[in-house]
Amino acid sequence: MRTTGGIAGAAMALAAAFVLSGCAGQESGADAGLTGTVVTDGSSTVGPLTKAAAIEFEAVEPEVAVTVSITGTGGGFRSFCRGETDLSNASRPISDDEIDACAEAGVEYTEIVIANDGLSVVVNPANDWIQCITVEQLQTIWAPEAEGEVTSWNQVDSEFPDEPLVLHGPGGDSGTFDYFTEAINGEEGATRTDYEASEDDEVILSGVTAEDGGMGYFGLSYVEENPDRVMALEVDSGDGCVAPTVETVQDGLYAPLGRPLFIYVNNASYAEQPQVEAFVDFYVDNADEIAERALIVPLTDEQTELAEEELASVTG
Repeated sequence: MRTTGGIAGAAMALAAAFVLSGCAGQESGADAGLTGTVVTDGSSTVGPLTKAAAIEFEAVEPEVAVTVSITGTGGGFRSFCRGETDLSNASRPISDDEIDACAEAGVEYTEIVIANDGLSVVVNPANDWIQCITVEQLQTIWAPEAEGEVTSWNQVDSEFPDEPLVLHGPGGDSGTFDYFTEAINGEEGATRTDYEASEDDEVILSGVTAEDGGMGYFGLSYVEENPDRVMALEVDSGDGCVAPTVETVQDGLYAPLGRPLFIYVNNASYAEQPQVEAFVDFYVDNADEIAERALIVPLTDEQTELAEEELASVTG
């Protein structure tokens, strides 16, 4: 997970740049004089987006405290399905096991698509031998059978140097891990395990920058926040090299590593706690503006309509 201080600092800077006015809160249905807390947990990719939304919302409703913890998508769902949080930030849809856990605990919820992201494969800026990587090469590097076997860049391509391949990536509680392993290796959780794993994007980034042969993966947003520290590779899934950008993620060209992002709303919290209702309404009403300023890929027009329908289903 990203450190709380790092999220808060980035979000404060974002909040200073926001042009959303108090009328946005009025449009979202926020009521003057609200108090209480809104408790969120989950994805390291969605967390900074929710934190940016929280800071802007707190400017409208200063007596409401919105907390954003980051334990990974899986960790967030565990808390959510125990009824400990009002919102769960998720970089993948809820799994069957998590659905069952929520049902057993009597937690009813609504999924709302809130933004998009591209998983970025990153290397050390000193790497001058690859700018585009194929899905097949990613499989060569990250497949379970590569463990202990593929340890040098020249084993990926004979034209690459005999440079140690030093791998960093998310741990098993991360939705980014789940998505990457399924998209690249064909099965969620299928990966080599001899890499440095962390739920903290900053730890992954620091590891990649420490070695010339470093490689890792995390959300596009963190690349955009650190453009001089790592280099994002283009990805070739069979139709040519495509860079991870807002445009390529939204139009589906950045395959197979583009993905939607979600918040999951506890229906009882929304119905019974006015501050939760107001925050969720505010978040969805201003999703695109918040995403753009948080360096997250905004929703498409179709996704915006879907998010509005999903929000209406909570209120209904």
